[in-house]
Amino acid sequence: MEKIPQHISVIMDGNGRWAKQRGLDRIQGHREGITSVREATEFAAEKGIKYLSLFAFSEENWNRPSSEVNGLMNLIVEAISSETPTLMKNNIRFRVVGDFSRLPSELKIKIRDIESDTSKSTGLTLIIFLSYSGKWDILQATSKYAENYAAAIIKGDAPEELTSEQFSTLLSTSGIPDPDLIIRTSGEMRLSNFLLWQSAYCEFYFPDLLWPDFRKKDFQKALDLYSQRERRFGKTGEQIKKL
Repeated sequence: MEKIPQHISVIMDGNGRWAKQRGLDRIQGHREGITSVREATEFAAEKGIKYLSLFAFSEENWNRPSSEVNGLMNLIVEAISSETPTLMKNNIRFRVVGDFSRLPSELKIKIRDIESDTSKSTGLTLIIFLSYSGKWDILQATSKYAENYAAAIIKGDAPEELTSEQFSTLLSTSGIPDPDLIIRTSGEMRLSNFLLWQSAYCEFYFPDLLWPDFRKKDFQKALDLYSQRERRFGKTGEQIKKL
């Protein structure tokens, strides 16, 4: 029987290579990738998946040529504007996670507006990771804990003990369950500094196809493979069967 993960995350890799293979500008690959985003979102909603997160732009991507970065930022603004009515109509909540300090002002305004407009939606939560890195996330969480620790000392209170559960609440993904499955397209087999803490017990799937070619049938294949896996979380198979 098909097992439906609560949270699936996708590293959308291969837009540039898809464009290069066709003699197109890289930004055209990113534009075509939006079609795959739409298909993946529709599929996740149809399947009853609660959280779908997409790695759209990493902290390291700021090092790319400024023409590509600016084009991608404009494309994201355009996509948010055009897709907002569809998200609201389909009861989809929209969130963006990452370091906002380097984002253009127009994009930050668009993000604020769409998050507000969809905040009462109760269906699928669509999360876009933008200007994000796993190392940055862990560092900013550590900084928060240090500030809380210092504040407690100043007040004369006993600092709160740091546990895995407590640390998770300090991450930028606080309130979002850790992913059950991470899909990375294009055949590359690495996390690329994505969800380093949150992926500790995640399943992985690395299809060879490039992101602009990813469609619902490919998403279904990922679910089929996930259904065949036994997630033990450090326990034995016999312990899992008794639960």
